[in-house]
Amino acid sequence: MNRMRTIVFAILFYGVSVPIVLLAPVVALFGQRAFRRWVLLWTQYHALCARWIAGIRVRVEGAPLANPALYAVKHQSFFETFELVRMLAGPAVVMRQEYARIPIWGWAARRYGVIVIDRSGAAAALRQMMREAKAAGAEGRSIVLFPEGTRSALGEAPPLRSGLAGLYRAIGLPVVPVALDTARVWPKVGPMRPGTVTLQFGEPIPPGLKRAEIEARVHAAINALN
Repeated sequence: MNRMRTIVFAILFYGVSVPIVLLAPVVALFGQRAFRRWVLLWTQYHALCARWIAGIRVRVEGAPLANPALYAVKHQSFFETFELVRMLAGPAVVMRQEYARIPIWGWAARRYGVIVIDRSGAAAALRQMMREAKAAGAEGRSIVLFPEGTRSALGEAPPLRSGLAGLYRAIGLPVVPVALDTARVWPKVGPMRPGTVTLQFGEPIPPGLKRAEIEARVHAAINALN
């Protein structure tokens, strides 16, 4: 049953996603605001598919800040990437460079205003990422970062990558750690299954802390439900 549920979700969500992405250049002609509304419509469609096809319910603990912040998020599934864009009303998401190279999709992501991170760690690439993050903050947009760098299974707590400390120091925004347990319903390997997942917004961490302290506090907080 779970495998069939996963297949139906894939057909309906990805089937509609293809024309949404292909129409992105047309929507972009109407300006940045219209384009971001288009993206938010896509995330709302994802939420509907997740709820009514996959049977995934969401319990939220805590709340996002009213002002821009850097959201450091645990990453366990595809689900939270869409859900947080929807909940935070169009934040700038830090995205791996490989995704930005996908035809049409990469262009659309950049048009939306993602922040591309080059994992090679070249100094010029890191400086570009910092500039884009500062620009997003200046626009009044929050920033979403998955500081562990990749999806993990329940119980896994990989070390944080260096991008968190660099962004934290550069943009001067509070950090909101977000713990979650989405792998319970959408594991890294295997079919989706119905259930309730928790998104837990932790207490904001003020700017200005030393690297060791900010990394330790974020790592503990995002793994609170793990």
